[in-house]
Amino acid sequence: MRILQAAETLHTTAKAIRFYEKEGLLTPEKDITNGYRNFNEKNLLRLSTILALREIDVPVADIKKLLENDDMDMNQYLNIQRSALFERWLAIKDMIQTIDQMVKRTEGKDFQMQDIHELAKQLKHIKTKRTEWQDRWNFNDQADDYDDNIKMQGYRFNVHQDYDKALQMVTDYVQMKTNDTCLDIGIGTGNLGAKFLQKGVHVIGVDQAENMLEACKQKHPEIEVRKGHFLALPVLDQQVNAVVSSYALHHLPDAEKLLAFVEMDRVLKTGGQICIADLMFENGRHRKKVLEAFQEAGNELAVDAIEDEYYADRSILEDWLTKHRYHVAAITINDILSVIHAVKQPAL
Repeated sequence: MRILQAAETLHTTAKAIRFYEKEGLLTPEKDITNGYRNFNEKNLLRLSTILALREIDVPVADIKKLLENDDMDMNQYLNIQRSALFERWLAIKDMIQTIDQMVKRTEGKDFQMQDIHELAKQLKHIKTKRTEWQDRWNFNDQADDYDDNIKMQGYRFNVHQDYDKALQMVTDYVQMKTNDTCLDIGIGTGNLGAKFLQKGVHVIGVDQAENMLEACKQKHPEIEVRKGHFLALPVLDQQVNAVVSSYALHHLPDAEKLLAFVEMDRVLKTGGQICIADLMFENGRHRKKVLEAFQEAGNELAVDAIEDEYYADRSILEDWLTKHRYHVAAITINDILSVIHAVKQPAL
């Protein structure tokens, strides 16, 4: 297919296509006899994704990063489009909610412009958090060897101590029926989500790392995988019966953890469950006690590992859930690992 045909097929212009080619987003083959561009099905699929992302104002530089892999299939391209659309949709929802709050403030007799400024600042902060989360640990490159590198024993500081016990505890706590939907956030290669398949549950696995999603899909074809992350879940409101996650929440700073809980609450049906198995301390005193014990033992490996990530203060998470109408149970598995189980109650 020539460039004009491609442009007509995708309702764009040859000029736009040439621009994306110049920016390195598109590399159609050229006929060596006449230099004409030949657009095959793969080129058209990639171009349709570029156009969809530009439609929602994703910058060209960001699109280039999203489409680094030239060998994506249709499902992967569509996954990227869906992820970007959900981020845009959530940003619009945030803006509408902020405007509603602004209107409400201006109706009061004690209204001050400072109130509006604070709300605008809050909106910008949330938008930044949703869109600028970065994978510091490069999980894309870990996908092939992830399961082999889960260290169960024989290490001076083992973050995966009681790994199997924690995953089984989540499976036992979350009671689901056949055809219920379970959302596994940070699904990785599917070690937790797959446990629900035998119960006849529909599992949606969300991960930011495309290679992790691919590895999960190869291991467990029954799992529906979606590109996304804690702060922008690619799921519509109140669609799932349970939200689970294991060894993923600690990659978010504390303030972002609470925003992640807002997202979990958004997609969860009333009566649904949240169950998190992760690296966390019971509270600030417990964190201090554990770190001091490692320091006294000369275990700098443990201290460095804890301070490199964002092990949660469990009491903060429990408090948020309780204040937002959840019945909460928390179980300490070992000094750095806990499970939180919470059930969403009806609104008063």
